[in-house]
Amino acid sequence: MDIRPIRTDADHEAALREIEALWGAGEGSVEGDRLEVVATMVEVYEDRRWPIDEIDPIEAIEVAMAYEGRTRADLGRLIGASRATEILQRKRALTLPMIRKIAGAWHVPERLLVKEYELAKTVDHQSSRPNAKTRAAMRESRSSLQSRRSGVP
Repeated sequence: MDIRPIRTDADHEAALREIEALWGAGEGSVEGDRLEVVATMVEVYEDRRWPIDEIDPIEAIEVAMAYEGRTRADLGRLIGASRATEILQRKRALTLPMIRKIAGAWHVPERLLVKEYELAKTVDHQSSRPNAKTRAAMRESRSSLQSRRSGVP
């Protein structure tokens, strides 16, 4: 069996053509063994050349949706419409039950979905409220303005 490593994109293309030619070869046959070896080499080359482990869970869901022609509504049917929107907008984190549903239904590897990822920054309405000192100054300012308008010193 004459096997050469895959080092370039041209080698990769040639290996893909060979896999296509060998597809359907019987297991345990010379052609079947060659298919298995070449497919393993292609997988290793692709993992090195185009690593996908760097994508976060939301990107993994978006890739799966694009690849399968799925929509936000499809995700909504799986995990709930409002949750799907919040997840894709990064306003809510995926939960373990959501991860299991998505992985099972869409065959997205769970290892890609369980990674931590950053949620969108949200405005904390509690911390944006003026504190007591600021509110008192605002009242005093309003009171002073009203006094000037009414002519009372």
